[in-house]
Amino acid sequence: MAEKSFKYVILGGGVAAGYAAREFAKQGVQPGELAIISKEEVAPYERPALSKAYLFPEGAARLPGFHVCVGSGGERLLPEWYKEKGIQLILSTEIVKADLPAKTLVSAAGETFKYQILIIATGSTVIRLTDFGVQGADAKNIFYLREIDDADKLVEAIKAKKNGKAVIVGGGYIGLELGAIMNINNFDVSMVFPEPWCMPRLFTSDIAAFYEDYYTNKGIKIIKGTVAVGFTVDSNGEVKEVKLKDGRVLEADIVIVGVGGRPLTTLFKGQVEEEKGGIKTDAFFKTSVPNVYAVGDLATFPLKLYNELRRVEHVDHARKSAEQAVKAIKASEEGKSVDEYDYLPYFYSRSFDLSWQFYGDNVGDTVIFGDNNPKSPKAKFGSYWIKEGKVVGAFLEGGTAEENQAIAKVAKLQPSVQSLDALKSEGLSFACKI
Repeated sequence: MAEKSFKYVILGGGVAAGYAAREFAKQGVQPGELAIISKEEVAPYERPALSKAYLFPEGAARLPGFHVCVGSGGERLLPEWYKEKGIQLILSTEIVKADLPAKTLVSAAGETFKYQILIIATGSTVIRLTDFGVQGADAKNIFYLREIDDADKLVEAIKAKKNGKAVIVGGGYIGLELGAIMNINNFDVSMVFPEPWCMPRLFTSDIAAFYEDYYTNKGIKIIKGTVAVGFTVDSNGEVKEVKLKDGRVLEADIVIVGVGGRPLTTLFKGQVEEEKGGIKTDAFFKTSVPNVYAVGDLATFPLKLYNELRRVEHVDHARKSAEQAVKAIKASEEGKSVDEYDYLPYFYSRSFDLSWQFYGDNVGDTVIFGDNNPKSPKAKFGSYWIKEGKVVGAFLEGGTAEENQAIAKVAKLQPSVQSLDALKSEGLSFACKI
């Protein structure tokens, strides 16, 4: 097959790829210089929609409505936009070999792509129960959610198994968002996870108690401290039951698994320096290989605020790291410089009529403030994390845009506090006066 050659190649077609393309366009990329190679069939889109509005029973989001960059209030980049800019979208193309010294990528179909500068934006893939040899984990109607194809299959199952029973395996982001979505779709929902409370990587037990009680009040059964060890399958190959380690058996028409992800770095093993499960980069997302950059979920980068290397799996970082890499590429070509990446960790989620945001680092002592009664008509509460006498992290449920900006500012500035009791009594007003 004929070889295709580009000045810049973005490998991956997710959020980071779309935001990188927009930044390239801002920086004056010339027609024919840039290609995006993606195994998905559609132009880059805002992936968070898949676990939220895409699955609503009414008024569901559909493409082209949530192509990037609408998730951050920007222009929606339709496939025509890429054509107008002379950016080649190479879709439905899986790269199976990357030779970084030769600056060459090879697809499953045998196509060869050459580049001068590569941005690796392959993101993460889901961890599957089949990876651990769980009995029956390959049954029909066991779903994972990462790409739009996954969401489409789940939408069809929701229609086919109307008003049925759903079991959610996992108590993190996907577990909580999908538990809510399946409840909204009138399914009888059970959530199963091994940890002592939901979202343990971020939530304290106090924060988690609010969400668990809220979900329970909605009729969702929460089963903690155990895991799925097998599935019963009917004669059609469809899942019928979930067997738990503690001996319980749950009926299930649909199972959704959200037990984490792993960075897609396999193509580059042995060719580039890795750290903390990702590809190691500098503050401009340059890797150890000249002219190769890595952004988003798979980049292990210097988090300036905390003076340590971290990998951040979140859409906000995917967007911002992609923009930073492109600015750095264009600056280096022009003999200029850009500021180091100075990221404030940010996470958020929405489910039912709840909406929370978190900024900073969740280490140290904690105080909880506000109304965290799950039966309140409009609960609003938050938490601060305090390390070495300074506020290093802040969480808020039910905040306004201004209040969320205030907690972000606190996490960034890290003000000193004299007393945890005083901080607890001041609550949100502490952030609003900074």
